[in-house]
Amino acid sequence: MKDLVVTSNLTIPASDLKWRAVRSSGPGGQNVNKVSTKVELRFDLQQTQAISESVKSRLYRLASSHLDAQGLLVITAQSARTQRQNLEQTLGILTMLVQKSLIVPKKRKRTAPSAASRRRRLQAKRLISEKKQGRRHVSDE
Repeated sequence: MKDLVVTSNLTIPASDLKWRAVRSSGPGGQNVNKVSTKVELRFDLQQTQAISESVKSRLYRLASSHLDAQGLLVITAQSARTQRQNLEQTLGILTMLVQKSLIVPKKRKRTAPSAASRRRRLQAKRLISEKKQGRRHVSDE
């Protein structure tokens, strides 16, 4: 396996990536029983030196569903008929996840609601209140 080029200035070394082929699950006839086409790609986030700690923390949050008990990022693919295609799919998914985690989210600036939005909110509350008061049971007195 070659190094994984994520961006022009970020490359994940092949030594950080481990993959294995296993038998696919589900329907597929004879091919499923004979050929190991499903690919599991494992990436050790804790041990890698290729990405910074801030990117690692964003990647942990972004890919939390792909983490196993040891903290390894596990990506599987079995939709294609060949190992090579499934390996390319897993590498593509990993590349996409790392690229998304490279984007630093913007800090939210706290803002106060405008006077007009406050008026609209209170007016809507008044209308709902009037509607519900109109539904009340009228006494016979």
